[in-house]
Amino acid sequence: MPSFFSSPLLVFSAAIALRVILFFYGLWQDANSPLKYTDIDYYVFTDAARFTAHGHSPYDRETYRYTPLLAWMLLPTAWSSTWFSFGKVLFAVGDIVAGWLIVLVLRKSNQMSMERAMKFASIWLLNPMVATISTRGSSEGLLGVMVIALLWAITQKKIFLAGILLGLGVHFKIYPFIYAPSIIWWMDDEHIGTGKQSKNTSKSLDLISLAKRFCNGPRITLTITSLLTFTSLNVLMYSIYGWPFLQHTYFHHVTRIDHRHNFSPYNTLLYLSSSAPGPSSIRLESLAFIPQLFLSALALPLLLAKKDLPSTMLAQTFAFVTFNKVCTSQYFLWYMVFLPFYLPTSSLLARKSLGISAAALWVSTQALWLQQGFQLEFLGQSTFVPGLWIASVLFFLTNTWLLGIIVEDIGSVSKLPQKGSIKTR
Repeated sequence: MPSFFSSPLLVFSAAIALRVILFFYGLWQDANSPLKYTDIDYYVFTDAARFTAHGHSPYDRETYRYTPLLAWMLLPTAWSSTWFSFGKVLFAVGDIVAGWLIVLVLRKSNQMSMERAMKFASIWLLNPMVATISTRGSSEGLLGVMVIALLWAITQKKIFLAGILLGLGVHFKIYPFIYAPSIIWWMDDEHIGTGKQSKNTSKSLDLISLAKRFCNGPRITLTITSLLTFTSLNVLMYSIYGWPFLQHTYFHHVTRIDHRHNFSPYNTLLYLSSSAPGPSSIRLESLAFIPQLFLSALALPLLLAKKDLPSTMLAQTFAFVTFNKVCTSQYFLWYMVFLPFYLPTSSLLARKSLGISAAALWVSTQALWLQQGFQLEFLGQSTFVPGLWIASVLFFLTNTWLLGIIVEDIGSVSKLPQKGSIKTR
């Protein structure tokens, strides 16, 4: 008798059904409970779409900190109250499309059987957390599509398309720029299969020769295409919306001091900074980027990318989220989408006790933070110190320990992949 995972139709039907159930449950909860199911950000998105539909700027909606593309995509929500939930449906569809792309990458690049590929893709497709976040109205599902489409395009050697997707992703949410160093570093002649490897590599060790070998066709194509896409979108948006576009889409995030719903250890310090700014010219929220970007955009790509590109993208994203000064539940989806590529040969599955311990610590420290956060935000009790801060530190330490496991797993790969392959483990 065939198993559930041997049928893509069954798995995707279950994934769709999960989202449909949560979607309609959310409508019921919004209508019958003082605690709303719909994410507050969704109201920001739809308000911005309504401003746009009436010929105004989406930035007329206070706290809209996103590209105008998102408001444009949600214009149907401004047509009538019937269409208000259009964005939730769009984001949920994004989840499903990202899941299908995960299957394609696992099947074609990792040489998995359909049943095994569906099992690991279900980590994303049948994950209640993923489905809940999207049906509440968070746009992270669209990011999932973009980054997995980028990975798929790279593995299929569709470099021009990959460049467009990379430029679009960075314009849409900034953080996908961390994947550029990994992809560029990975795209040597052996991995990309250009067939133009030097026959006299032992004699070509001077800097000029190394530079020429590094600047191969695919790397140049990806760089130019992604920069042109990113620049063109920004020029277009700036020509329409002017300085507010740059301020709210990009510059705001450099000095952002959000402390609500923030799992980061910076939480309490950001709260103090927002309530009583001091005379110092050194702002913590700006310096927080240093360790974050060193790990996610420099160290991890250089050390790991050529061994296992998808898992390196997981490690980068995990580091970026863990060390980010603002860390919310939605951000967890940024790295969850890469788990199907890392887990099949990870020590977390190979050693069940380690995997269970890691999952238990990740969930329990997060639950501890949520308990402290509930007391603060719903009961009005001041739990910033020591409760919330200790919970943030414990969650951070758990994540750094998990990051160490991921990096060690990827680093243990010693054999280079064959041409056209992205993974050897």
